[in-house]
Amino acid sequence: MTPAKLRTVITNARERGVPDVAEAAFRKLIAIVPAAAPGTLAHDLWQTIHAFEHILTEERGKTTRLARTRQKIARVGEKQTLADWALGRTETDGFRMLLDRNMPELTGEAIVLRHDQEFTPQVVDAARRRLISAGVDANAL
Repeated sequence: MTPAKLRTVITNARERGVPDVAEAAFRKLIAIVPAAAPGTLAHDLWQTIHAFEHILTEERGKTTRLARTRQKIARVGEKQTLADWALGRTETDGFRMLLDRNMPELTGEAIVLRHDQEFTPQVVDAARRRLISAGVDANAL
């Protein structure tokens, strides 16, 4: 199924009050949109970005892109962007918004934990601490 068709399924399911179908179509959409190979750090990050953009577009009623995030990735790379989020003194707005929408697995910190071998122990520890302090079971991600 194409991304456009999945977006239509999401809209129709929400209009008809079938949240399980909307959620399944949303999860399928964000799994197929990233160009990177599934299971990679790049795929996980771009899945999160596409998911967040989709959510914001729906909420705002107009196409929304994470321009600053995309610019940062272009400037410093995917891995450094995730490390910077994890090591930041405060959580990002996106972190809180994803938790508020019950999507902790899409946070940058969760991505760091899933790809811990690609980061320093300091970055992994910071990501784990942030998730735990937010009430997320970091071992369940």
